[in-house]
Amino acid sequence: MPPLTIHGTTVNRLLASLPKKEYERLLPGLKRITLTFGEVLYEPGDTMKHVYFPNDSIVSLLSAMSETSSLEVGMIGNEGMAGLPIFMGVNVSRNRALVQGSGSAMRMTSVAVRHEANRLGTLHRLMHRYAVSLLTQVSQAAACNRFHSVDARLARWLLMTSDRLGTEEFRLTQEFMSNMLGVRREGVNKAAGVLQTGKLIHYSRGMITILNRLGLERNSCECYAIIKSESDEYLN
Repeated sequence: MPPLTIHGTTVNRLLASLPKKEYERLLPGLKRITLTFGEVLYEPGDTMKHVYFPNDSIVSLLSAMSETSSLEVGMIGNEGMAGLPIFMGVNVSRNRALVQGSGSAMRMTSVAVRHEANRLGTLHRLMHRYAVSLLTQVSQAAACNRFHSVDARLARWLLMTSDRLGTEEFRLTQEFMSNMLGVRREGVNKAAGVLQTGKLIHYSRGMITILNRLGLERNSCECYAIIKSESDEYLN
């Protein structure tokens, strides 16, 4: 599903699903900010002081294997919120939260989120439903990383990124893709080469352009459709 826009401005779909009165109650505690590519929101062990509702930005959740090795375990766009453990009563981050796609987000203090967690309103229901959606993504990605080829995983990841940014062209470096997919840069080069040879994407100087979306979907594993269906369904 493409990003939701209101009066030409991209908005977070989770927040936009709230009844008007509930959203207006939250509004004074929401601050629109800009997230920049490569910015770290949380490191493992950090106390999370804020949560983030991406509008047209993306936050990746990374599990660090070592100081120099990491693997993406979750991707958060305008369908959700970075900092979900706060809602569940956990203050400390277990993952690195890294901005994968620049853009705007709505920021809210953890104190305000914990206060909302005690209300049994629409936000409370949506956050629990989003937790299931994110868990589906994490578990499906774990299986995908184990059983599917790097080029199929790369296709899935590019499609998920495109969905959340609402564009077919975005910035991605080889190093960044290597960290996201948990493979060496040589593996990323080979996988990107397969997709580029098939005229599905164009990759040059850190910019990815999706040339054939339907072809990229066919080249992706079934995980993309499963994750997308779950992500779209919980907001309907």
